[in-house]
Amino acid sequence: MNKRILPIATVAIAAVALSGCSTGSGGSGSDGSGEIDTLTIMAPYMSTTVPAADNEVELALEDTIGTKLDITWVPNASYGDKTNIALAGDDIPHVMVIGAKSSSFVKNAEAGAFWDLTDKLADYPNLNTTLPEVQEASSVNGKVYGVFRARDTMRTSVMVRSDWLENLGLDMPETTEDLYNVAKAFTEQDPDGNGQDDTYGVIIPQWPGSIGTNSPYDVIETWFGSGNRYTERDGELIPNFDTDEWLDAVDYEKSLIDGGYVNSDYATLDSAKWNEPFLNGKGGIIIDMHSRHEQLTSLLKDLEPDNWESMVDFTGNLIGPDGEMHALPTTGYNGFLAIPKAKVQTEEQLDQVLSILNEMNSPEAGKIINNGIEGKTYTLEGDRAGAIADVPEDLKNAVSSLAQLGMNVTGFQGYLPLQATEYETEAYDKRKALEASDYENADIDPTAPYVSETYVAKGAQIDLIVSDARLKYIAGQISKDDLLSEIARWHSEGGDAIISELNELANAAK
Repeated sequence: MNKRILPIATVAIAAVALSGCSTGSGGSGSDGSGEIDTLTIMAPYMSTTVPAADNEVELALEDTIGTKLDITWVPNASYGDKTNIALAGDDIPHVMVIGAKSSSFVKNAEAGAFWDLTDKLADYPNLNTTLPEVQEASSVNGKVYGVFRARDTMRTSVMVRSDWLENLGLDMPETTEDLYNVAKAFTEQDPDGNGQDDTYGVIIPQWPGSIGTNSPYDVIETWFGSGNRYTERDGELIPNFDTDEWLDAVDYEKSLIDGGYVNSDYATLDSAKWNEPFLNGKGGIIIDMHSRHEQLTSLLKDLEPDNWESMVDFTGNLIGPDGEMHALPTTGYNGFLAIPKAKVQTEEQLDQVLSILNEMNSPEAGKIINNGIEGKTYTLEGDRAGAIADVPEDLKNAVSSLAQLGMNVTGFQGYLPLQATEYETEAYDKRKALEASDYENADIDPTAPYVSETYVAKGAQIDLIVSDARLKYIAGQISKDDLLSEIARWHSEGGDAIISELNELANAAK
C-alpha cells in the first residue's frame, strides 16, 4: 500500500462536472468496472509527522473491515489546496475527506463532481444516521454529498467558582436571571472573603468572530429566544438580530457591563488568557464549552492540590426570560466523507464504496478508529478506555490521524475516556447527561443546509457590521438607534439578498 503526501502548491479550479475524468489506481477500470480491492482515501493529518506506512493501527482496521486502504495523508494546513489539486488531476481517490462546505466544494458538488447520497445512505445500517437534523445541516441545499463526521452537538456550558457560591450561600444558576444575580453578587459581596473590592462576575474575552460564532454574546442571545443565527417568524426565515428577543438580550449584556459585573477589558482580553482571571480569583463565571471545565479542573489540580475539587462547578444552557430553555447547539458535524464521480463511476462501484464505509462505521472498526488497539494504545477498564503512557509516536500519530475517518453517524463508536479520579468521572458523566438533556431543547439553525451565493460572496464581511455595532452599543459608545441603523446597513449592503436567497432555497426544499 503506497502512502502518498501531496506536494505543497496552490491552484484554482473551475466548478465543472468531473465524471468524465480518468481514474487512478485502486482496483477499478477506467470505465468504473471491477471490484475494489483497495479503497483509496485522501485525508488530513493533524500530527507533526505523517502516519507511518503500514502502521499497526491501520493494518488492524484493514483486517476488521476486510479491505485494504491506500490513504493519501495531507498536512491539515494545506488540505484545502490539495483538495482542489486532486479534483483537477487524474489520480482522484474513491473517498475524500471534505473539511467544510466551502464555495469551491459546493460549486463542484452541484456541478456533478460528487455522488448525491441523499436517498442512498439509509440502505446501509451503519450509515443510516440517528441524527437526521445533523445530516440535514451538513447537506448542500438539502442534498447530501457526503457521510458527515459527527461531533458533539451540544457544548455550551456555564462554569462557576463553586467555592464563591458556597461562601455567599448561592446556588448554581439555572436561569438568565440567576446568572445576573450571581454575577452581581460575585462583584459586590466579596465572594473570596479577602475584604477587598477586587472581584467580578462574568469573564468575557475579545471575540475574533462575528455574529453566530458561538461567542458568549451569541449564547446569551439564543437563551433569550432570538434563535440560532436565524429563526422563523410568520413563515419567513430572518436573522436573529431582527427580533425583539435579540435586542432584549443585548440590553441584558449591556446591563452586566454597565454594572461592572464583567471584566473591564472584555473588548481586548486575549482569549488565550480566558482561564487566568478564573484561576487567580478575579472573575467567577465563564460561558463557553464543556471542555473548558476539564481544562480548569486540570489546572486547579496543580494550583490548588488540596481544594481543587471544591473550586469549580458547571451546568449547561440556562432557561431564558420566557421560562423556556433555548439551547445553543453546534452544527453537530465537522466535514464529511465525499465520493468523487470521476473515480467511482457506476452505481455498482458506489455500492462497494458505501459498503466499505458501512464497515468502517461498525462498532468493531469504530473502536480502532477512535481508540486504537487495546493493550497498545489503551487499556480497558469496564467500558472506559484509559490511555497508555509512553505510547510510541508512530502509534499516536496513527490513532490521531485515523480519527479523521471517524463518522459516528449512529452514535460514538469508540470507548469513552477513562477519567483520572472519581470526581472527574462524575463530572464527565454529568457533562454527557447535560449534553443529552440540553439537546432536547436545541435551537437548530434553520438555514444550516442552505448556501446563499450572496452570503458566500460577502456574508462574513457584512456580519461584522452587526457584531461591531453590538460591541459598541454594550460599551456605551453608540445609542440604540445607532445600533438599529447599523442593522439596517447590514440589510442594504447584501443582507436582504441573503434573506431572500435563503428563503427561496428553504421553500424549494419543502
